[in-house]
Amino acid sequence: MKVFNSTTKKIFLTSWVSINQAETSSQKASQLHPSVSKFYWDILQPLRHRVDKIQVRDRQLAHRLCKLIPSQCPFERDVKLFGKTLFHIPPMCKLNPLYEEVVGLRFRAMCYLAEDCGEDVSQYC
Repeated sequence: MKVFNSTTKKIFLTSWVSINQAETSSQKASQLHPSVSKFYWDILQPLRHRVDKIQVRDRQLAHRLCKLIPSQCPFERDVKLFGKTLFHIPPMCKLNPLYEEVVGLRFRAMCYLAEDCGEDVSQYC
């Protein structure tokens, strides 16, 4: 006996849909979503603002930033043994709490070199 013969060939997806929009009140909607208005203080917020405010206006600084900040995560790897992939190590850079700001800084440096200085930035890609 094959498993395929005894399985369901059609799958039906169902979902809850509210037909009458007047029934949903703001109280019910607020109970569905957790309170977003909770105040929390982000310790790294001043550092994030400081990195975001860095303006790249020097050619040497832009070159240094493009060399120091990698374009891809250097920790991402495929572990292979005898030509077969055993497992994949995912990129760990996104665990960095300042990842977005640092990548933005590198992008601003590359844009400065390309647009204002007229240099070829393909070596940094």
